[in-house]
Amino acid sequence: MRAARGRRAIAAVIAAGALLATAACGSSDDSGSGDKAAGGDSCQPADGKVTLTFTSWVPGMQETVDLWNKNNPDIQVEYKEVVGGNQGTYQAYSNQIKAGKTPDIGMIEFDNLPSFRLQDGLTNIGDCAPVQEAEGKYVDWAISQVGFGEEGAVYGIPMDIGPMALYYRKDLFDQAGIAVPTTWDEYYDAAQKIKAEGATIGDFPTDQPAWFTSLAWQNGASWFSVDGDTWSVSLDDDPTQQVADYWQKLIDEGLVDTIPGLGDPQWKALDSGQEWSIIGAAWTTKLLESAAPKTAGKWAVAPMPQWTAGENTAGNWGGSTAVVFKGSEHPYEAAKFATWAFSNLDALTLNNKNGGQYPATTEGQEQLPALTEGLPYYGDQKVWEVFAQASAGVDPSFQWGPTMTDTYAALADGIGKAVNGQGTLTDALTSAQDKTVATMKSQSLSVAD
Repeated sequence: MRAARGRRAIAAVIAAGALLATAACGSSDDSGSGDKAAGGDSCQPADGKVTLTFTSWVPGMQETVDLWNKNNPDIQVEYKEVVGGNQGTYQAYSNQIKAGKTPDIGMIEFDNLPSFRLQDGLTNIGDCAPVQEAEGKYVDWAISQVGFGEEGAVYGIPMDIGPMALYYRKDLFDQAGIAVPTTWDEYYDAAQKIKAEGATIGDFPTDQPAWFTSLAWQNGASWFSVDGDTWSVSLDDDPTQQVADYWQKLIDEGLVDTIPGLGDPQWKALDSGQEWSIIGAAWTTKLLESAAPKTAGKWAVAPMPQWTAGENTAGNWGGSTAVVFKGSEHPYEAAKFATWAFSNLDALTLNNKNGGQYPATTEGQEQLPALTEGLPYYGDQKVWEVFAQASAGVDPSFQWGPTMTDTYAALADGIGKAVNGQGTLTDALTSAQDKTVATMKSQSLSVAD
């Protein structure tokens, strides 16, 4: 039932997108350019050797590409690691789409996929044989997110999902006699005690709006809905306001840092003991290990604090797809590599070992040996069991809007102002709400008042 709701939600994106002059909706038998599927003659193997270009920000992805290149001499992949999507790569992709100079394959998170679909920048690879052969391997809600409700359509190959958990310095919590928080009330209490120790419990990252979104998601927020062709936007709904008010309190009382996330400032704060925890996704596992090496063996992972004791709810941060851009001349080969890289067990093992990716395939989640092993960096804890529990608590009916790139930009701008004393997080939500509605209307989308 949840997968069906997801398909209906994504279908609404396309219904609304049909209003855009730049998003001509075609099918595999259309004669116009539009969104012609990469099926039939357009998705046949090339006659000779092919070289593809691929960009992502997953640590260690080069090793996966190297394994592919070793075994596929006729389809070689040139890989380039780029910065995280919202830190610049998405804008680069948009510019490349306009200029017709995209890589063959790129990495786009689930929440930003509708934005690039509406830019008419993605190839529908649903009719490509490698995709059809692999489609049944992916968890239902992940594959439904990439089809936009079009029968047989696939606009991206699911790479991973990002259920959230609490990473914490077990040694510091134990030494101070502070219990690991299981509720947000306990998190606040722990933050007060840690401040008395001369540190902070963690960070409210000023440049990671998707992180804030995952916290709202956990609390049952519903930012977008659609009735027919008319969208409703509610970035400032009650659950989100509760999350904003909670973090505003922690910020005002100096219980958390407000430094940029997922970069040197945060990693140094975590490795030095300035911050005792980080709320992160499954893919944060390897980032933390590589960025905070001095504290190896001192970390552990616990479920997200709950708003109601005893519940099991979690947000999802990120989770990505490998897309074939419209400018690619080799959709068959691009689809073949992408499906292998994110469904083959050997590839998934490397992706998990090097990049901390939590698989989007049922086989990967059930059979990947690494997911049953303890990790030395985390005191040999079997951390993936925590993320399996978190994954079960993520509500996949959370719906993304059609212009999330702009929504995130507006939210990040408001958050930056709030932490600098130029407003509050509630003001940031109000501003992001207004700017999102304005952006959607500017793209000829119908938005309810």
